[in-house]
Amino acid sequence: MAKEVKAAQKKVYKKTQPVRLYVKGIFTGFRGGKTSQWESQALVKVQNCNDLAGSKFYLGKRVAYVYKAKKTVNNTRFRVIWGKVIKTHGHAGSVRVKFAKNLPAHARGAQVRVMLYPNKTV
Repeated sequence: MAKEVKAAQKKVYKKTQPVRLYVKGIFTGFRGGKTSQWESQALVKVQNCNDLAGSKFYLGKRVAYVYKAKKTVNNTRFRVIWGKVIKTHGHAGSVRVKFAKNLPAHARGAQVRVMLYPNKTV
């Protein structure tokens, strides 16, 4: 009798798609001029963001560059360099990002994660 009650009380979870809390972006290079380059400001092209008004939404959002290292530390080989969107760049949906440590040059063209937090619209 007790087993039947436990079987009836067992919760059934619906399988759903995992929720992604970030938008994909591509690190296109560093901010630069004709004769100078600012390594402290990385340019990121945000996916599905094609105009200046759309890129303003991402101001203040956190950005993560996730990469895989050779040595295991804290039971993982993955590392993260965090940054923050500081300004828009151009009219095609690019943003400027200031990372805690400057991104390495070999990361050009690599994917970054533009987090959808902190949310300032709530």
